[in-house]
Amino acid sequence: MRIDKYIWAVRLAKTRSISSKLCGNEKAMLNGAFVKGSKNVKIGNTFSIKVIPIWREYKILDIPKSRVGAKLVPELIKEITPQEDLDLLNEVELQNKLNKSLGIKGRPTKKDRRDISDFLK
Repeated sequence: MRIDKYIWAVRLAKTRSISSKLCGNEKAMLNGAFVKGSKNVKIGNTFSIKVIPIWREYKILDIPKSRVGAKLVPELIKEITPQEDLDLLNEVELQNKLNKSLGIKGRPTKKDRRDISDFLK
């Protein structure tokens, strides 16, 4: 099975087009190397998906014939991401939620920078 189809089948991507974009934008690796969406996967391979700021790693346990239900996913893949990476991901997600609740959306706009500059004068 192609890796882009596999990522979609085990519910790591919502749509096939999203999973193929992951492969095309170098956000998917198979056995430690960036791959195109057409690369075939085998049982026992490991693949990684970039979830900023970490790479989530998975081991392939089985290959489905088509997309599976959420309850069957643990029979197909096993997450092998180190715990310290998962902790870092949780910290970043928590910080993003806090920033969103405070109204911080990211980099300040040009108007925001001018307002800050005027405030500091």
